[in-house]
Amino acid sequence: MRLIQLSDHPGHLLQDARAHRDVARVRRRWWSWIVGIFSVRAERRSGPTAQEESIAAGMAGERRVAAELGQVLGDEWVLFRGYRNRRGEIDHLLLGPGGLFAIEVKYRNATVYVRGDDWQFTKFDSWGNKVDQGRITDATGRSPSVQLNEPADELERFLHSRRQPVSITRVVILNHARSKVGRYQHLTVHLATSSDYIIDLVNASAVQFQDRRITQLERLIERDHRFHNGRR
Repeated sequence: MRLIQLSDHPGHLLQDARAHRDVARVRRRWWSWIVGIFSVRAERRSGPTAQEESIAAGMAGERRVAAELGQVLGDEWVLFRGYRNRRGEIDHLLLGPGGLFAIEVKYRNATVYVRGDDWQFTKFDSWGNKVDQGRITDATGRSPSVQLNEPADELERFLHSRRQPVSITRVVILNHARSKVGRYQHLTVHLATSSDYIIDLVNASAVQFQDRRITQLERLIERDHRFHNGRR
């Protein structure tokens, strides 16, 4: 499987988080010098923030999906990472003889419940006690299915306008070792807890893209991403 890195939004988020932490350290050290409350030595011992750890874990989850797909799929398949259009970003776009698949990766240590586009989670500790719960949304309030469907719909429209009508299969993967799927109904995307689910979709696909069409779609996807990424 060929890998094409279009962008690295999580990596940029991690860099920004670290930069903000470094700025905060400098400010705290300056204040410490003035009032003599905190020590520089204590600041040096501070580790990554919870935000940095969360972003890094999410990046590891995305890399794991790419690695697992690469172990199974041949060179006739291409995996785009970080495709973006005006409706958002898609973690992975998988293109090959069996079709086009949009993949959103969520690294969540929780049980996830889905009703349509409403996603909720419950987290339990090692003894089975509930420790957290709430809705799963991105920074703009979109659930994982909306977060994936909006840019996927936009990509379908673009490809159709270029005489390449394609139906994109959408999959949200919960790939934390402790991720579980609870009750669900009226799903608007496929929901899975491992990359094996995508392989099963590929094997069961009735789509048969020829090499020429795969090349055309690959060029259009890269072109569309460059256009929208450049506008940012």
